[in-house]
Amino acid sequence: MKSFMESDFLLNTETAIDLFESKVKHLPIFDFHCHLDPKEIWENKTYTSITQLWLGGDHYKWRAMRMNGIGERYISGEAEDWEKFQAWAETVPHLIGNPMYHWTHLELRRFFGIEKVLGPATAREIWEECNEKLKQSHFTPKAFIEKANVKFIGTTDDPLSQLEYHKLLNEDPSFKSVIAPTFRPDKALNIDDPAFVSWIDRLHSITGYKIKHVEDLIAALKQRIDYFHELGGRASDHDIQKLHFIEVSQEAAQQVFSKRLCGEQPLNEEEISTYRSYLLKELGKLYAEKKWVMQLHMGAMRNNNTKMKTLLGADAGFDSIGEANFAEGLSRYLDALDRENALPRTVLFNLNPKDNAVLAGMMGNYYEEGIPGKIQFGSGWWFNDHIDGMEKQMKDLANVGLLSRFIGMLTDSRSFLSYARHEYFRRILCNLIGEWVEQGRVPYDMDHIGRLAENISYYNARQFFLQR
Repeated sequence: MKSFMESDFLLNTETAIDLFESKVKHLPIFDFHCHLDPKEIWENKTYTSITQLWLGGDHYKWRAMRMNGIGERYISGEAEDWEKFQAWAETVPHLIGNPMYHWTHLELRRFFGIEKVLGPATAREIWEECNEKLKQSHFTPKAFIEKANVKFIGTTDDPLSQLEYHKLLNEDPSFKSVIAPTFRPDKALNIDDPAFVSWIDRLHSITGYKIKHVEDLIAALKQRIDYFHELGGRASDHDIQKLHFIEVSQEAAQQVFSKRLCGEQPLNEEEISTYRSYLLKELGKLYAEKKWVMQLHMGAMRNNNTKMKTLLGADAGFDSIGEANFAEGLSRYLDALDRENALPRTVLFNLNPKDNAVLAGMMGNYYEEGIPGKIQFGSGWWFNDHIDGMEKQMKDLANVGLLSRFIGMLTDSRSFLSYARHEYFRRILCNLIGEWVEQGRVPYDMDHIGRLAENISYYNARQFFLQR
């Protein structure tokens, strides 16, 4: 029987252990998608308690605590930090089988050197030990990033962001990691959102464009893309809950845009699809001009609990997996760009695992000579970033594509301790390859499988996002 979380954690064969220890354990991290706040990095924010660092804004933990019957006061409410931590410690023993059980203990071990198992009986001593260490200078965001050996961080940024902290960080010679903005124009695409017109007004204020026509909107967004590019931006990201792409004229898109600016409500589904299809295509062309990567995160069903959205706002832990059939719309979208030689390098993420084969197959439809894996099937994301989900994603990719060109793991987190998830992924990857070797399905050639593991863990993502 193995002990909990020893050096061979998740590694079930000698080949897997060798792969992890000799090839990927000490590789840097290329975190191309996360939700870290660059202001907190620049200010090197200090934390007076582990609660502030660990539980503030972490909707993964919030969901688990709610499912454990914890009152909202101890989750997002006004309870004291110790009370919130105690509530989390009461929840952790119930997480066996959930990746958060592993992440919790990996983070305690890798960043705080604490090997105790968190639960009600150990909560107070772990709380005190963490808080004592947080007083030290090497328990800050910059120190966590350095300790995890993170070379690149792609934040997620609204087009209206002035990116002042990205600029400051990239001008700081003492900070070695690259903090790059990622262009996230969801608010430009969500024409049915009640705040759409006010967002357009703010875009006008920043860019100087009087945005009365969709051409003005494209010009203003292009200005912001240029600005992001100047400050190191090399990627966009989109929340695509549904994708009903249709080829539309500028005139048709303008009719919908004008109607919305005039305050006419509501728009019907056909009008929304008309506008979004037009803008998505024009944005894709702009990304291709800049040689950016376009990321499409598809399939989330958001803000399911109206009462709690009213109370807490969006992104508070009430999203789930949707069932939208986006295969035809996605194919039409990628093909429309490809026909104009304007298809950027693209990463396709799905939230519903039933769609794995859809995306793994879709990525093989489009290519460009000299660019291996131009269309990528993104790693198991959100509700899929557990052992079964990540193994399934890699197996489905390997079955119909090229696992060797896979760009690997992303953090997709607001927590500076979440870099332990990259170790989690690398262990799962090495175990998968190791099992194939020891089952006789892959030759035992450590040079070859070692390069495979190294490339998926780090080098493929670096090449994919930074190539020109």
